[in-house]
Amino acid sequence: MVGRILRMTAGLAVMLALLLAGPLWMLATERVEGRGHWSTADRAPAGLAPSAAEGSGAVVQLYAARAWGWRGAFGVHTWIATRQAGADAWRMHHVLSWRRPALVSRSTHTPDRAWYGSEPVLLADYRGEAAARLIPGIEAAVAAYPAPSTYRAWPGPNSNTFTAWVVREVEGLEATLPVTAVGKDYLLDGVLAAAPGGRGVTASLGGLLGLTLGRDEGLEISLLGLALGIDPLRPALKLPGIGRLGMAPAIKGRGEGSGDR
Repeated sequence: MVGRILRMTAGLAVMLALLLAGPLWMLATERVEGRGHWSTADRAPAGLAPSAAEGSGAVVQLYAARAWGWRGAFGVHTWIATRQAGADAWRMHHVLSWRRPALVSRSTHTPDRAWYGSEPVLLADYRGEAAARLIPGIEAAVAAYPAPSTYRAWPGPNSNTFTAWVVREVEGLEATLPVTAVGKDYLLDGVLAAAPGGRGVTASLGGLLGLTLGRDEGLEISLLGLALGIDPLRPALKLPGIGRLGMAPAIKGRGEGSGDR
């Protein structure tokens, strides 16, 4: 009996060490932004959000960028940006740790700004008629988000929980969230949900133990909020902290709709 307990303890210790190896490597190699003060970090636009001069059609974009400081060694912050047809300004929807309520929807002309030193990447990019169809559903889902005043960095609900929840709620909206989006597998209403990338399923126990199997996610296993996986469709390994190694994921929405690009 004692021997079995010792073997289980050793196995858990090895598993935990493997899960933490990526984040520790990110910290050791200084691959996360954390020097100086967050208020002086770069917030320059990345050039991913089209201006009104580039096209007057509706746009929906989803972004991810490394979090500031030590949290960036573990994962990313995600947000949703929408712009109505003919509008100059965008609506930016996300959950912030330092705000109460944590859910923030505000007007901006630069939804693609660096996230305190970390340049964002696009997860989804819907335009024209496809975006126009999605915006009412996104606004309704944001208003109905069940945890607007709650933020827990681990295991959730946090900014990634919010983004994944909205994606699941809005028919036709898909986004393959990165394996480093800690909290995306924290389910607010049950243990089973659709995979955000579409054509898949996520099973999760409080965000601490989970499994995602999907067309675009591939296979992901989550333990203590940290996930690893493999994508056979666009071949890549997914590692905790480090992220995706291999072929880049598809940006959802590209090629959809008939509006301006």
